[in-house]
Amino acid sequence: MHTKLILASQSPRRARLLREAGISFTRVPSRIPETAAFGEPRLLVQDLACRKALSVALRNPGRPVLGADTVVFCKGRILNKPADRSDAMKLLRLQNGSWQTVYSGVSLVWLAKGLLLTGFGASRCKARKLSAGELKALSSKHLDKAGAYAVQDAEDEFIERIDGRFDTVVGLPVDLVRKFLERAGLSG
Repeated sequence: MHTKLILASQSPRRARLLREAGISFTRVPSRIPETAAFGEPRLLVQDLACRKALSVALRNPGRPVLGADTVVFCKGRILNKPADRSDAMKLLRLQNGSWQTVYSGVSLVWLAKGLLLTGFGASRCKARKLSAGELKALSSKHLDKAGAYAVQDAEDEFIERIDGRFDTVVGLPVDLVRKFLERAGLSG
């Protein structure tokens, strides 16, 4: 790739997924306030992914910028990152033993080329039914993740089944990223 991609995220999980896919990049976190403009999960993640990418692209108009956002949707509610341990406990209790859908939005913005591509991936997950004590132990582990759990953490056994792409649940549907890079004339 001649023009190095910027990942507008400080997520080590998204960075790892890109590295594992052989896509070179630099990181410039967007640091935008993650306020919801939409109540529909697929619209929300695409909007936030786009706003994150655009905020970094405005400072780097000559480079392609990739933004991403992930939410969990369970029992009619959008679950973001927990505010604190008590909030994490509420989120985990809500999901305990239930099916949910994880939405990850992706946006590629390249201002110099007038390019804006946005899409999303969705995967369904089934949470294992945990005891109150197991939920309490889990509630302090993943305060920086939507839904308060980490499917990629080998010690986090909250999710027992995934119907769909694992990378979408982790936070970055790599198939979509590859498609966007191809459309932008960039290769991994």
